Amino acid sequence: MRYTEELQSWPKFYRNETKIKEFILVGLSPDPQPFLFGFFLLIYILTLIGNVTIILTVTFECQLHSPMYLFLRSLSLTEIFYVSSTVPRMLRDFLHKHKSISFVGCAAQLYFFCFLGATECFILAFMAYDRYIAISYPLHYMTIMTRTRCELFSLASWLGGMFLPLTNISLVSSLPYCDGNVIDHFFCDILPMVKLACTNTFAYEIAIMIYSFLVVPLPFLFILGSYVYIFKSVFKIHSAAGRSKAFSTCVSHLTSVSLFYGSATIMYLRTKSIDTHGRAKAWSLLYIIFAPMLNPLIYSLRNTEVKKAMRRVIIRVFRGYV
Repeated sequence: MRYTEELQSWPKFYRNETKIKEFILVGLSPDPQPFLFGFFLLIYILTLIGNVTIILTVTFECQLHSPMYLFLRSLSLTEIFYVSSTVPRMLRDFLHKHKSISFVGCAAQLYFFCFLGATECFILAFMAYDRYIAISYPLHYMTIMTRTRCELFSLASWLGGMFLPLTNISLVSSLPYCDGNVIDHFFCDILPMVKLACTNTFAYEIAIMIYSFLVVPLPFLFILGSYVYIFKSVFKIHSAAGRSKAFSTCVSHLTSVSLFYGSATIMYLRTKSIDTHGRAKAWSLLYIIFAPMLNPLIYSLRNTEVKKAMRRVIIRVFRGYV
């Protein structure tokens, strides 16, 4: 493995058989990387600006108060917190050689990463349901997808993401870590932490599998089922222009789902060759850092209504400061 020598060179103090108080994050590189700090700081700033712009645009533009855009606002809010659960810590480590994080800090980072990742999965699933209702039942869309129901779906996504990880976090936090505390990652992920435990982790791995099924494959199957019915409805439209218009409303959501689930699947169902060459961390950057940055572009570049609303909000904000 690329970092084998580095991992073995950490002081013996960090590998004794007492209850550890901190973990060591190897990060993308064991040495300080000022260039990577500047690069990812720029990405982080662009992510915040893009998602805040989406939130302000949907909030202050009345014509964007339809369910599709309310879900988009909720997704952007999730993205801001999601990327903030890992990137600030990673930026700090780019400037330090000693990359320690307290046990409590690691558990907290793991919780917020799982919480916000699960919330995003649920929101993407409800967005697929929204597109299904809009295309399959266009005449009843506004009566089925009311603003109240949309807000309840968003609230359910946040509450589900908030409470589902609690069992796993408590289990992982109770594991005895006496076989080392060096995590070969840039944040406290659940699988690398379990691997460090010096006990039989079979029951813990089963619990993690159950949790993973509830927050990743289950919402994805829901999305897949929604699009099966969406495609059936689209193909029933007689005119090519009508089919194109109906499908175009789904392109942004499909792109976002493909980017998020595709990179996450490669990361967590990775092969041994990918893992041993250190590519797993590179793949995780896609859904942890780059997807939150790209989503505002994905949902705005193809949507003329959103672009016009953004211009109006930006001009309004600019005029307020001049």
